[in-house]
Amino acid sequence: MKLVSWNVNGLRACLGKGFLDYFHSAGADYVCLQETKMQPGQAEVETPGYRVWWHSAVKKGYSGTAVFARREPLSVAYGIGQEAFEGEGRVITLDTGDFYLVNCYTPNAQRDLARLQYRMDWEDAFRAYLLSLDEKKPVVLCGDLNVAHREIDLKNPKSNENNAGFTPQEREKIGLLLDSGFVDTFRLLHPDARDAYSWWSYMYGARARNAGWRIDYFLVSRRLADCVREANIRSEVLGSDHCPVELVLAL
Repeated sequence: MKLVSWNVNGLRACLGKGFLDYFHSAGADYVCLQETKMQPGQAEVETPGYRVWWHSAVKKGYSGTAVFARREPLSVAYGIGQEAFEGEGRVITLDTGDFYLVNCYTPNAQRDLARLQYRMDWEDAFRAYLLSLDEKKPVVLCGDLNVAHREIDLKNPKSNENNAGFTPQEREKIGLLLDSGFVDTFRLLHPDARDAYSWWSYMYGARARNAGWRIDYFLVSRRLADCVREANIRSEVLGSDHCPVELVLAL
């Protein structure tokens, strides 16, 4: 089974930059998108053979997630069940039968860490949500988690200390999630891989220089770790300031 996660930074724009070429060539069973920045019906996305579920933000042109699936899920849920975190279209959960697939676009702490406390509250609520799912069946979490966990996960860790996405608080929260029973699939298969990034700033030619961050993940419940066959970062795929990340499971 193949799964894809991609922050497209505006699906309507990405459609004009080769999105469908990658989508069809990937041949995935599930494709999870973040930062779609659109409402259903604002663009025609031709993906025959797939059903799609949208979770758009109330604010137009902001945030939003979507899941394309070849298989009909048992159920689909939106959000994490807490009103304080509704309205931004950040989470879609599919019960695939074998596992819960959770597609997430984590809130950014923002410049000057203006939203760091909101982010911390989100992290606690989201971890509780994931653990409640994990009690029932295994979880596959994917998405833009807006954090580089370790220094190896970004090009310039020293100069980015205390910047959004690399604060001690955010790094501690993803560490706590992993310690709660989840596995970072990329690091499971590529523990020492360097210069492996999934996001690059549009400024200063960062992508050409590969001065990036790894902030897009597939995490799985620890009991699925033996099922992980591939965990890839498709840095050659353009169309967004993020690239797709892929997971292959043998279930």
